[in-house]
Amino acid sequence: MPQRSSDREHVTVGILALQGAFAEHQVMLQKLSLKRKVVIVLVRQPEDLDKCDALIIPGGESTTIALLARLAGLLEPLREFLKTKPVWGTCAGAILLARAVEGAKRGGQELLGGMSVSVERNGFGSQIESFEAPLEVEGLRESNRPFHGIFIRAPVVLSLDPTPTDPPIQIISRISTSLLPEGQTAVPHDEDDTDPRDPRTIVALRQGLHLLTTFHPELTKDDRFHEYFIRECVLPTLSRASSPS
Repeated sequence: MPQRSSDREHVTVGILALQGAFAEHQVMLQKLSLKRKVVIVLVRQPEDLDKCDALIIPGGESTTIALLARLAGLLEPLREFLKTKPVWGTCAGAILLARAVEGAKRGGQELLGGMSVSVERNGFGSQIESFEAPLEVEGLRESNRPFHGIFIRAPVVLSLDPTPTDPPIQIISRISTSLLPEGQTAVPHDEDDTDPRDPRTIVALRQGLHLLTTFHPELTKDDRFHEYFIRECVLPTLSRASSPS
């Protein structure tokens, strides 16, 4: 008799391993101390996805990741995976999860979609405008302790565009404009960063099964975001999958 999802002693998390910081995500997942063991699958071909309960799309170069995914025959399997299983995108991964992107390279940008947001690629500037900042994040373990956000050519959230049938969007972290680099032009430094209608200071959000961060938690030594993804996004889906209909 097949084992129910909720009875398994492990959870299998895939990391899209075509380009970018997938090894850093792997190290962070290996550090986690949870009741269930985390089994890691480096996803490079469609059959790898079949083993996964959830997926992380790492930071890197979003156009390159999309191109390599197409060459590997992964684009459509990834889009299908997004419909039923949790996915977390960091930086470039966040761009790929968006429904629309501005500032794409010549020739456009293929997207996976899955989250009702529009983003601007490299919205906070080029490599020289990369920066680090302390973030308050709702729902993290020890949430009173700031999370160290590392922003490298980070995208900016331009709009939240849920339709009436989409899951609600939950904003879990914003950045203060006072912490943004002087050279960036996406958000004026005198802007009211407490305005809940302005999406440009959003740096982490959830929608349905999915998680989006415009920064790189995998480049820190702090595993709280990875623990949050497993606890809040992944494990609840395993419980629902095993519930009687």
